[in-house]
Amino acid sequence: MTKAGAYFDSLEIREPAAREREQFAALREIAALAKAKAPGWARILDGVDPAGLGDRAALAALPVTRKSGLVSLQAAAMPFGGLITSDAGALARIYVSPGPIYDPEGRRPDYWRMARALFAAGFRAGEVIHNSFSYHLTPAGMMFETGAAALGCAVIPGGVGQTELQARTIAALRPAGYVGTPSFLKLLLDKGRELGLDLGALRHALVSAEALPPSLRAELEGHGLGVLQCYGTADLGLVAYESEAKEGMIVDEGVILELVRPGTGDLVPEGEVGEVVVTALNPDYPLIRFGTGDLSAALPGPSPCGRTNLRIRGWMGRADQTAKLRGMFVHPGQVAAVIKRHPAIVKARLVIDSREHQDLAVLRCEVRDDAAAGLAGEIAHSFHEVCKLRGEVELVPPGTLPNDGKVIDDIRTYE
Repeated sequence: MTKAGAYFDSLEIREPAAREREQFAALREIAALAKAKAPGWARILDGVDPAGLGDRAALAALPVTRKSGLVSLQAAAMPFGGLITSDAGALARIYVSPGPIYDPEGRRPDYWRMARALFAAGFRAGEVIHNSFSYHLTPAGMMFETGAAALGCAVIPGGVGQTELQARTIAALRPAGYVGTPSFLKLLLDKGRELGLDLGALRHALVSAEALPPSLRAELEGHGLGVLQCYGTADLGLVAYESEAKEGMIVDEGVILELVRPGTGDLVPEGEVGEVVVTALNPDYPLIRFGTGDLSAALPGPSPCGRTNLRIRGWMGRADQTAKLRGMFVHPGQVAAVIKRHPAIVKARLVIDSREHQDLAVLRCEVRDDAAAGLAGEIAHSFHEVCKLRGEVELVPPGTLPNDGKVIDDIRTYE
């Protein structure tokens, strides 16, 4: 730890250029290992020279492997789609997430890298933590347990449910911190008040897995708790976390994060909402350009807390906006293909509505001022060719469409 314990380690305050050099050196090693030891990655990275992965431009040229495709990849080569670098029996644990998707846990300490987020949320060695994440099949409970162990904390494995029993346990054992969902923390505090229990030993909480609206954070903090949040997945572990500055989430030191236009692997302009694509520098499960299906946006500059890694705005919705229009599925990638045919398009959004029980499709396109006459008709022709559907095209000035990551906006109602 540095600066009198202000940071978990010196990685958090690296010069950004040094971080890039060191992370891409690690990526080259992991990509080489993946090609040599994991048949699935050997197939995905066929023709890719790991030695050439020297910067973000080289990384952006690789294909995106999306979470939505893991079910079929794993079904074709059980249990992990050939994406791990060892035999299943060499792992510590195997989890089952909805899908089903099978998630491996290696034997390295703090495999999910949660100790960093816990430290940023105020947890310290020697404290007791009440863990209300699930321990059943899914990895959330063990993600935080192993992080707490690495930090030097004891854990009460509360799991989910049994609200009264968990509230009484907190009152009896007086843990300093809570990890779990924010909604369950509220239930516990409400139950404690109802039963006349003293839960005041709780001083800090790290919450995840659901939204934390400002009103709920304020209510929880009204109980004397410091409440911060983190963002992770069952595949990647920790992706980003809040610090005491509460200005966005800081990307974890064990991953490289990109934001791409939904349905593609193309990077979005700075500040624009895009799909979170993560490369995990994990030798056991080397997920390279892994599309999470979540939306976020980058924030400019470093955090006021002094940590220097990229910041994101946190979870902003889902990128999978596939819609069914007149009996045909339309995917964000198809809209992106239409955009690529016409360089004058800055940004586009397909708006789907209905009138008198008939589906309507309008492709709203931001175009440059010098766009050629007749462009709307040309775009409509491309839309028909790519999507096999007819739709209207509306040309609008740059900056008209909302910056919310939506490529397909289905506003139909079914009352």
